[in-house]
Amino acid sequence: MKFTDGYWLNREQYDIDSPMETFDAHQDGKTLTAFAPYKRVLTRGDQLNLGATTITVTSPVENVIGVKLEHFVSEDHGPAFKINNLDPAVDVQVDDQQASLQSGDLKVTLPLRTDFSMQFTANGEVVTQSETKAQGTIWDHDAKVNYMREQLSMDIDEKIYGLGERFGNFVKNGQAVDTWNQDCGTGSEQAYKNIPFYLSSKGYGVFVDEPQRVSFEVGSENVDRVQFSTEGQSLQYYVIYGPTPKEVLHRYTQLTGGINLPPAWSFGLWLSTSFTTDYSEDTVLKFIDGMKEHHIPLDVFHFDCFWQKGFEWCTLAWDKEQFPDPEGLLKKIHDRGIKVCVWLNPYVAQKSPLFEEARQKGYLVKRENGDVWQWDLWQAGNGFVDFTNPDAVAWYQAKLKDLLAMGVDCFKTDFGERIPTEDVKFFDGSNPEQEHNYYTLQYNKAVYDAIAEVRGADEAVVFARSATAGSQSYPVHWGGDCLSNYNSMRDTLRGGLSFLSSGFGFWSHDIGGFEDGDDRPTPDLYKRWTQFGLLSSHSRYHGSNVYRVPWNFDDEAVANTKRYVDLKLSLMPYLYTQAAHGAAYGNPLMRPMFMEFGDDQNVYDNGTQYMFGSQILVAPIFNDRGQANFYLPGGKWTSILDGQVYDAPVSGQWIKQQFDELSLPVLVRENSIIVRNENAEHADYDYAHDVDIHLYQLTEGEVTTKVVDVHGVDVATVTAKRAGQKIEVTTTGFSGDVTVYVHENDQVLDTKLVAGNATVTL
Repeated sequence: MKFTDGYWLNREQYDIDSPMETFDAHQDGKTLTAFAPYKRVLTRGDQLNLGATTITVTSPVENVIGVKLEHFVSEDHGPAFKINNLDPAVDVQVDDQQASLQSGDLKVTLPLRTDFSMQFTANGEVVTQSETKAQGTIWDHDAKVNYMREQLSMDIDEKIYGLGERFGNFVKNGQAVDTWNQDCGTGSEQAYKNIPFYLSSKGYGVFVDEPQRVSFEVGSENVDRVQFSTEGQSLQYYVIYGPTPKEVLHRYTQLTGGINLPPAWSFGLWLSTSFTTDYSEDTVLKFIDGMKEHHIPLDVFHFDCFWQKGFEWCTLAWDKEQFPDPEGLLKKIHDRGIKVCVWLNPYVAQKSPLFEEARQKGYLVKRENGDVWQWDLWQAGNGFVDFTNPDAVAWYQAKLKDLLAMGVDCFKTDFGERIPTEDVKFFDGSNPEQEHNYYTLQYNKAVYDAIAEVRGADEAVVFARSATAGSQSYPVHWGGDCLSNYNSMRDTLRGGLSFLSSGFGFWSHDIGGFEDGDDRPTPDLYKRWTQFGLLSSHSRYHGSNVYRVPWNFDDEAVANTKRYVDLKLSLMPYLYTQAAHGAAYGNPLMRPMFMEFGDDQNVYDNGTQYMFGSQILVAPIFNDRGQANFYLPGGKWTSILDGQVYDAPVSGQWIKQQFDELSLPVLVRENSIIVRNENAEHADYDYAHDVDIHLYQLTEGEVTTKVVDVHGVDVATVTAKRAGQKIEVTTTGFSGDVTVYVHENDQVLDTKLVAGNATVTL
């Protein structure tokens, strides 16, 4: 939201008061409290008829400083984001000249009785600062609404990322962003997953701890500042110091909630019925058996909306006309070694038998007069499950547990964005404006917890569309309704990388695009999106009115799907290790280039390629010509598909190259160890048994990698030590046959079969 008219003036409807000095400050244990009036106090008379902001400074996590700006004290009806307090050591200092609080390397300083400023520094360097007139309490005298505002400074070459899954420009500089979840598609400025957190290329992040709408102006009002504002009388935010992006995300997830690791099987290929297609038990089994006939491994089959009767979503019961024996069907699918996912959302149509049950028990969101809040969007007479009511949560979970007992393994948790705010009353009295975004966290937590209770925590996974801060604890999320064209494929990746820069670990998208238009995706688009999809953390074929099985496209589509499913499954020892370690530290599996190469400013704007874990670079192809345009940081990069080696200079290199329809840039960085199993048939298997160890372009010195089991626990280690032409490899924790491959320049120079625990010299 913009409040000013140019640099000097305010817009006519706004009155803005800003702290002009810090008048005084005091320490209370580990808390610093400052009093900042709206003009300089030079005489006793200046203390009359004058407003002020109370500034409360705390540190719940080391290298994280929280700031609360409060004009008037007001009652907070919630909900509120969960903030973890790890009680770090804090140094608070107050003297005649200044007040300060330091946590780890991060320090905030407020000079006293001079022009207002609040400066954040680390190791003597300014990280960011709130300068004179940056903060403000703003009265809209037309709408009779108050806002609180903060502006934090940006450096000349500083880049801002994150703010959730946003499908526009990957770098947020120059953008205006409102964090308000909407059912929007992937082609607009709106988003399903709004996260009031941004990540700076300068080595810090900012989390605005407000669940309601927060408006960000990223150099788009004051061009040298990131501005954020929200309605009300207070504003809470946290500055999070790294100095690397990975460390910032680590501390952000310490603050707001850790990333849970999804089960290993969920990393395999998911096949969907698609949305409005006709399907029955025969159709489903035909598709599953067709994948086997084409030698394409499948791990999950997903039933979309019409597993239930139309007009009754969500009734959470099978349509017995199409599926007369659901238990028998689920057993047939399980007997084929495949998990089952079914679609749901948190709405209940009036025609559903559940509607009257929920209405009678008071489990649906109400209007102020006590009526159930209903509308006809999506399904006729939709009501909304009220997840602020513990009894409603238990009731909803009981329905899900019945499905889990029947044989369902997980749920696609669709929607959660269309939550009303006008004439609304929630069970616990929550503020509707705050509940709007927060609702998705309550919804997905309820579903995730139900799975964890029945299946165990290691087996819990959802496939969610909406999210807010803290939702990283309930993976995975997918990108929503994209179009079946190359632009939308590119937009989808930008949205994913933006989302993964916002504290989330895992992400997927609809391979081939969701909205089919008048025709199916072209075979070329289907193949290129398949490559991208199977080189994402989670991989699902899904569409609107066209089945997504590869033989519906052409023979090359079948070969392409098989190639990249096989590739992903073979890489699971590497991928699941990267996933487990990344989640534990609060980092994503798919990473924007700047997360791995922060010292290379050439990668700062790059939103069309990514690192798949720390060692593999992926550059999807977004055209029907096979033309790739990708950037390589300095060093040797080896194609995992054909062994081609790219030797990029220290300064980095852009490369334009043609690829056939079965290939794209999938490159391993030098000095990497990649553990694989070429014979994998599913995503979950023993990652330390009968493996191939690939050593890529080793440099002088020692490099080590771990391998986890299907629970994400380290069970095996590979260490390679190079001295001149001599390479010594030590393996521990492996079993069966272990083969070592040394990739040296354009050749595989040596192969050596070793025991599971051995040291060999190559």
